[in-house]
Amino acid sequence: MQQGEDAAIEHLLLDSRKLLFPATSLFFALGGPRRNGASFIQELYHKGVRNFVVDENFVVDDINKYSGATFLQVKDTLVALHLLAAYHRKQFSIPVIGITGSNGKTIVKEWLYQLLQEDFNIVRSPKSYNSQIGVPLSVWQMNDQHTLAIFEAGISQPDEMQQLQKIIEPTIGVFTNIGEAHAEGFLNIRQKINEKLKLFIHSDLLIYGSDDHDVNDAVPMFANNVRPAETFQLFSWGKNAEAALHINSIEKIATQTTIIASLKEEDQQEQIIKCVISFIDDASIENAITCLCVLIHLQIPANIIAERMLRLRPVEMRLELKQGNNNCSIINDSYSADINSLVIALNFLQQQQQHTKRTLILSDILQSGKSNNELYEDIAHILEQKNIDRLIGIGPEISKHEETFKNIKQVTFFPSTLAFKEQFYSLHFINETILLKGARVFEFEQIGHLLEQQVHQTVLEINLNAVTHNLKQYQQQLNPGVKLMAMVKAFSYGSGSFEIANLLQFQNVDYLAVAYADEGVELRKAGITLPIMVMNAEETTFDILVQHNLEPELYSFNILEAFEKYLHQSGINNFPVHIKLDTGMHRLGFEAADIKKLCDHLKDNSIFKIQSVFTHLAASDSVEHDEFTKYQANEFKKAALLLEKAIAYPFLQHMANTSAIHRHKELQLDMVRLGIGLYGVDSAPAMQQQLKNVTTLKTTISQIKKVKAGESVGYSRKGIAVKDSVIATVRIGYADGYPRILSNGIGKMYINGKLVPIIGNVCMDMIMLDITGVDVQEGDQVIVFGEDLPVSDVAKWSQTIAYEILTGISQRVKRVYFEE
Repeated sequence: MQQGEDAAIEHLLLDSRKLLFPATSLFFALGGPRRNGASFIQELYHKGVRNFVVDENFVVDDINKYSGATFLQVKDTLVALHLLAAYHRKQFSIPVIGITGSNGKTIVKEWLYQLLQEDFNIVRSPKSYNSQIGVPLSVWQMNDQHTLAIFEAGISQPDEMQQLQKIIEPTIGVFTNIGEAHAEGFLNIRQKINEKLKLFIHSDLLIYGSDDHDVNDAVPMFANNVRPAETFQLFSWGKNAEAALHINSIEKIATQTTIIASLKEEDQQEQIIKCVISFIDDASIENAITCLCVLIHLQIPANIIAERMLRLRPVEMRLELKQGNNNCSIINDSYSADINSLVIALNFLQQQQQHTKRTLILSDILQSGKSNNELYEDIAHILEQKNIDRLIGIGPEISKHEETFKNIKQVTFFPSTLAFKEQFYSLHFINETILLKGARVFEFEQIGHLLEQQVHQTVLEINLNAVTHNLKQYQQQLNPGVKLMAMVKAFSYGSGSFEIANLLQFQNVDYLAVAYADEGVELRKAGITLPIMVMNAEETTFDILVQHNLEPELYSFNILEAFEKYLHQSGINNFPVHIKLDTGMHRLGFEAADIKKLCDHLKDNSIFKIQSVFTHLAASDSVEHDEFTKYQANEFKKAALLLEKAIAYPFLQHMANTSAIHRHKELQLDMVRLGIGLYGVDSAPAMQQQLKNVTTLKTTISQIKKVKAGESVGYSRKGIAVKDSVIATVRIGYADGYPRILSNGIGKMYINGKLVPIIGNVCMDMIMLDITGVDVQEGDQVIVFGEDLPVSDVAKWSQTIAYEILTGISQRVKRVYFEE
């Protein structure tokens, strides 16, 4: 196709919102279930991108529109991305560690980086970039400065790993473990193992744990069947005698674990290896032993291994959004600092619209593989692209490059975190969104404590990745061209207002809906520009509806005529409104008997611009009431047809709520309204399995007591110990929104892998749990609901629905938003 000048490509671009270096970027117009990347080419061209990879369906209607641009036309843009990344990988002969398994991939990768960064210049997957898209982007980072690469690969169905294997081409293979994650895509556990093993088809070495029976059977069979004539070293670890690294003992004392193992050497002698790690959970011990095997293979001396294993620290795999002091929002990603994770964090910062001012607190970036001049010039360019208003640099190296950041409005530098803390109160943080991004050695958690509001130890965590995942699950159910309205009423079902709305705006939903005008006003103040429908408009709020461009739902002649009169007196025409019809819900809306009068009123009406006409289905989730749902649909279609004829211009029609999106696809019409499903709850078991948990309500144990049989616990002596018991008091009560009906054993909470019952009455601020037989300590975390204890279970015990539990969590419970 059309070809411009030759260009040096340094950056691969898949998302138009993440453009940083237009002149040196190559944009792959990938297809998707809802949008095609080709629709963003014109926007990117105007921003300076000149190199594009498109598929055979792309047609340039006017060649002059893209003067100087190069278009590479291919059959499949994703395949082209894979081929380019695979070609790039072949330019390097350094050791490449490929990691796969069900769990622990990212932990092992990050721990290997911690353990080996003193010996190698390492390139590794950013965050959890292990998908068909993430792996090519990870491998593209490789350059001549790197001496070791560590990439992870994840699959969810057969025949995916072959593509990733060609891109990574690992010389050293690491198989972490096998579990239930993504099991639905495979026939059985053995098929899942065999598919993952395909990553190592050309590797020189495979490290794996042999205590798992399925893995221990599958790996030798894979080696015999796939590579019978080649040298393929298997290095197993486990408690069985045949393991190359035999685990003699694992001893947990307080917060540390001592691992003693024996290594079989070529002369059949055994070398005893001992190391201590500062973790006691089984998953961390398993991941640490896997890393130990890699270090042994790389011939790291035993004394160095022991020293570094003791220094292993937790891997924070998520960035968190919290409320800060002085009306600030704090994004805490202060556990690692490299240029790739910085870009990811800046993208998240860019999503936040609640403050116009954006501040970055950044430490020195260590071991980047670039000269410091080149590194900080790149960072300065990125910060300018991301419209950072204020930079605070901490560290001796970044402080040397103050002149490089001259285009940032406000810059301040400190040689150390201590120097920053000494000047903290003179820096005046107020009404801004602040991103903390620092290498671990700079201990930015100290800065986080200064900036963040001190919170009640009961918190509601909201997983923004899960919200995005759930949104996409429903989008994939939509017929072509159907729009989506996201319900963010009632504080987004308890999950937060602008935080969720920012995410939905970033994900390009078409409409938002709130219950009351003041909710819409808060969203506008937080920078939300999407159209917003207000479902319960009141005469007292007409001023702010108009002032903030909020679109009211009109459901009766009283509210319609009152708003019409207000607009007429204000000299306003064509104001957007939505008409609600009552087809059987009998809550709000114009009934069938009102339609003729409504048509007469809206005919030739220049005051209103009808954006949509809709109804509310009463029982779309119930097979029992499917006939009634069909009746409602027919009633709506008859009324909407009359309104179409009267209004004489097109408007959106919608009736499908969360359940109807997938149960009644024929009722999707022009737009659907997605509510509780966005937050991980659906009444249909098949759909529920596709959703991810969004909200986790957590608290902690404040005190543990021993109670003798027959003694009472709590108000009114309602809880009686039937035997000698251990009682934990936790920091949550009905003032936090926990239902009092769950008193006296009806409700349960999740502690250290065990469900434990409530004993006695739920108090205002505290609840007592019977933890007899469970190994816990004061300060331990308690899950009130979440992944392991679904909110739907808590709702069932409370004889209510998940909506009520989620929306009932009080505002004194702090919300913490995170992306993994």
